[in-house]
Amino acid sequence: MKRTFIYVMVILVTVQFSYSQDSYTNFKWPEKKKAAVCLTFDDGQDSHLDNAIPLLDSLNMKATFYCPGNSEALHNRTAEWRKITKNGHELGNHSLFHPCDGSQFDWVKPEYDLNRYTLDQIRMELYTANTLLKAIDGKTNRTYGYTCSNFKVQGDTTFLAVVKQLFTAGRSDGPIPDTMENIDVNFMPSWCVDSPTGKELIDYVKEARRKGTVATFMFHSVGGGYLNVSNEALQELLIYLKDNEQDYWVDTFYNVTAYIANQSVNIE
Repeated sequence: MKRTFIYVMVILVTVQFSYSQDSYTNFKWPEKKKAAVCLTFDDGQDSHLDNAIPLLDSLNMKATFYCPGNSEALHNRTAEWRKITKNGHELGNHSLFHPCDGSQFDWVKPEYDLNRYTLDQIRMELYTANTLLKAIDGKTNRTYGYTCSNFKVQGDTTFLAVVKQLFTAGRSDGPIPDTMENIDVNFMPSWCVDSPTGKELIDYVKEARRKGTVATFMFHSVGGGYLNVSNEALQELLIYLKDNEQDYWVDTFYNVTAYIANQSVNIE
């Protein structure tokens, strides 16, 4: 009897492991691509319109731009932001006032310190930012870029449920996923770059290709500024991706995460 029980348990564990392996094996990127790449740009800067967009458009690549509502470039160049969304780029939510954890960053103003925010306050700020962006691009579905990759208010209360309610996906920070199993599209990892070389950017997407997963970049300034990526380094990455487009699916964060969510449902 004991031997029979052990035998049955071995069979059950084997079947469960095989199902898990099949779930990962069954995840496929479109057109037999080996990895996905999301190019995201934060803070709605002039350098995005002046430097990043021309490079992207020259190679017909689409990206996501996370613009806070108080962005001067968004205010002064609204028509240009509207134009890039008509050309296939994504305008993502980055809140109204870019609140962050003041205990981590000394430049955060007291009124924009997430430690002073209530859950209702962050919900209303993100909801209102959605309304503002909808007035620009007409879209009702949108992704969110966590400001400073922070996701808590009042010290220890997460607002992940708010993000899940208001958005199709959310981008935080963290390493490239090792597998596509149990991916949470509401809390996707990304690399916040700071003065990288073109080779470093390329090595990052190569890692995603080896793992068969997704590489998401969090860019800020382009061609000069804080957390900068040079025009030359960005161009080197884009040319590499174009030359190897048989391996990489480069698309907006919205499109890639929507595909991941749909694939996960189908696999289950």
